[in-house]
Amino acid sequence: MIATMLIIMVVLLFLNFPMMIPLMVAPLIIMFIYFPTLDPMILMQQFSTGIESYVLLAVPLFIFAADIMTTGKTSNRLLDFIGSFIGHIRGGYAVTTAAACTLFGAISGSTQATVVAIGKPMRERLLKVGYKDPSAIALIINSSDVALLVPPSIGMIIYGLVSGTSVGKLFIAGIIPGILVFLCFAIYSVIYAKVAGIPLASKATWSERLQMTKKALLPLGFPVLIIGGIYTGLFSPTEAAGVSVLYAFILEVLIYRSVHIKEMPKIAKSTGLVTSAVFVLVAGGQAFTWVISFARIPQMITETILGTDPSAVYVLLMVTIFFFIGCMFVDPIVVILILTPIFYPAAMSAGVDPIHLGVVITFQAALGSATPPFGVDIFTASAVFNRPYLEVIKGTPPYIIMMFVISALLIFFEELSLILL
Repeated sequence: MIATMLIIMVVLLFLNFPMMIPLMVAPLIIMFIYFPTLDPMILMQQFSTGIESYVLLAVPLFIFAADIMTTGKTSNRLLDFIGSFIGHIRGGYAVTTAAACTLFGAISGSTQATVVAIGKPMRERLLKVGYKDPSAIALIINSSDVALLVPPSIGMIIYGLVSGTSVGKLFIAGIIPGILVFLCFAIYSVIYAKVAGIPLASKATWSERLQMTKKALLPLGFPVLIIGGIYTGLFSPTEAAGVSVLYAFILEVLIYRSVHIKEMPKIAKSTGLVTSAVFVLVAGGQAFTWVISFARIPQMITETILGTDPSAVYVLLMVTIFFFIGCMFVDPIVVILILTPIFYPAAMSAGVDPIHLGVVITFQAALGSATPPFGVDIFTASAVFNRPYLEVIKGTPPYIIMMFVISALLIFFEELSLILL
């Protein structure tokens, strides 16, 4: 049964069908072949059940807020603010890139939106101060993956939906790992700048810093609003998403006027297209999950891979390996939808905290997103910067190694995920 399902999915992918087709067709065929007496309407109900959750309302809202800000000038204000304070130090522009990606990730929740919003203006600045293109692009795509770790991570929303885990707690748990990734990238950037002989940029005056701070105050309100509101219990993650859209609209349309009201339908259409793709994947993922659960496939796989009584560390190691490899080839949302139902029961039996498991899974999704051969952010960067694939991936190994080290720390020290809860 497992072999049949894998063959169906591989053949459909080989025939160049989008991932949503194998995700929906494979469980249908498995049901007709192995469970012919089951009513097909059960599977149809699962498709609709998958997108009924109130939590999913946060996805289009956060995407819409990110689209408004990407169209506007929020990213440039953040870059100017951070750069005015640290741009003059050795590796300052690289550190600025990592910090801006972290902050914008805390606004958008999307790695690809961060590549576009921060990558475009920051790549030009990095090239001007002496960085080579492969190094600049590698820094951008890997720093952008912090968006999957810090709130409002779309990956965490999907994991919370599939596992029934609190999305608000997942958001808070991702803050320390996200900051840890930023610090590692920042330290590496300083060392690299010294070794590569990157020249120092001019130092901003305190008057310029004050001016940049004033311009960035309102954009910096986004992470404060989202994280602070959820942490204090003022509103839920879904309500935070609605507030972020309103905040983005007021900021970009009414205050800065960097987005014209006539552009809103176009932005909304873009959000709708992305959201529809995500929701189809979620619906297919629910049906896929129901079929493999009914067929007891998770138990078969976990008993084969994990044995009968695995330790928590061993389970997390297997989760790390499978999710990392999966995200190297497929969109992280698809991997979370497919693999979480397989490993979640075994992880709970081994005593793994569901919040910690969510952080480990999301971390692998972030790592795989920027890892060859098919990390989604690699192709996003290739399209945005119009650079060949090999040039985009050339500078990624040091960042992948750092992410592996942090991943190991997360496995052995769950306090990194749970300390803020």
